[in-house]
Amino acid sequence: MSFEDKVGAESGGGTFADELGELDETLRDFRLSVHAWSEAALSRPRTIVATGRTRIWRLAVSWALGCFLIVGGVSGGVYEHLHRQQLARISAAHEAELQRQAAKERVRVEEEDLLAKVDSDVSREVPSAMEPLAQLMAEDESQ
Repeated sequence: MSFEDKVGAESGGGTFADELGELDETLRDFRLSVHAWSEAALSRPRTIVATGRTRIWRLAVSWALGCFLIVGGVSGGVYEHLHRQQLARISAAHEAELQRQAAKERVRVEEEDLLAKVDSDVSREVPSAMEPLAQLMAEDESQ
C-alpha cells in the first residue's frame, strides 16, 4: 500500500490531491484573514499607555523642572537684594564724598575770609583799636 492509499483510506476515501487542494484553500483563507486582521490593527487609532518607567521619568522631570524654577526664583530674589545693597553702598559713598567736598569748600571759604580779614587788617595804617585817635589827629591836621 502506498502513501496516497494510506492517506486516502484514513481521510475517508478522498484522494491525496483533493486533500492537498483543501489544505491549500484553508491555508489561503487563513493567510487572507491574518492579512485583513493586521491591516485593521494598523489602521485603527492608537492610544499611548504610559508604562511604569514613563511615569517615573515624567515625575522625575516634573520635579526637576519645579526645583529648577524654585531655585531660579530664589536666586533671582537674592541677586536683587544684593544688588540693592550694593547700590545703597555706592549711594552712601557718593553722598559721603559730596559732604566731604562741601566741607572742604566751607573750609576754603572760611580760610579765604580769614586771609581777607588779615589782609585788610595788615593793610590799614592804624590798627582798629587806635582808629578814633587817628581820626582826631586827621581833624587836627585839617584845621
